Amino acid sequence: MIGITLGDAAGIGPEVTAAALKSGQLDPAFEYRIIGSCPDALLGHPDKTSALAAIASLEESVGLLKTGEIAAVVTSPISKDLLAGHGFDFPGQTEFYAERFHCCHFEMCLTGPHLTVGLVTIHEPLRSVPDLLTTSEIIRHGHLLADFCRRRGKARPRIAVAGLNPHAGENGRMGNEEITIIQPAVSALNLSGDGAVFSGPLPPDTLFFHAARGQYDAVLCMYHDQGLIPLKLLDFDEAVNLTLGLPIIRTSPDHGTAFDIAGKGIASPTSMIAAIRLAAELVQKAG
Repeated sequence: MIGITLGDAAGIGPEVTAAALKSGQLDPAFEYRIIGSCPDALLGHPDKTSALAAIASLEESVGLLKTGEIAAVVTSPISKDLLAGHGFDFPGQTEFYAERFHCCHFEMCLTGPHLTVGLVTIHEPLRSVPDLLTTSEIIRHGHLLADFCRRRGKARPRIAVAGLNPHAGENGRMGNEEITIIQPAVSALNLSGDGAVFSGPLPPDTLFFHAARGQYDAVLCMYHDQGLIPLKLLDFDEAVNLTLGLPIIRTSPDHGTAFDIAGKGIASPTSMIAAIRLAAELVQKAG
């Protein structure tokens, strides 16, 4: 059974979930369970009730995962700002599940028809990113991303590693993080016996062109928007967010609550369908 959390019921989560379940595009080998309820939610108008219900559905999903009642969880979108005012002390759902499962080594990954990206840093201010990058962290994230590619059938994954600075630093003229931090990580990854082939650090302004055309199976990005901007440009309706490194399977549609269109019948369920399908695929491959 795959669980699907409520999300903020004032947003589009409930309607895209319902549409996905009626789509005929989900694996019939699985049962699907909606976790949580909020009958008093007013579409387009989130409040304390819808925020607390969203938190409750997340906590309920943790219990169901730990008891084995569900094999994976698909999380509907939440409003992190609203939940933060009601006791949700996490930058996002990625960090919530990592904390609840006592996981220090995790990675936010997004995948769609054209791109798969992994993020070394996630919900961090841009000015903090250079200080947070370390060779060991890049190596750790590289292994997680390579493992995900193998789980999806790439026996010898080809992974591009993005530079941090314009033109990947241009030999130190625009920053030296590529020389002192990223290149040593790429070398170590290629010498690790992981089986993947890592290339880089590559100029971020050109590597996504090649990755989107199949030259690489995934891109390891240094910060949030570096990976999400090209992914959402190319795969907005079909991208899936998942958390690597957890002892459980968690996926999510790659869009927000969209309070402004909730209940208008125009929200696309495509990303939710893709998230549920990926969760089912990973459960089957986990055996």
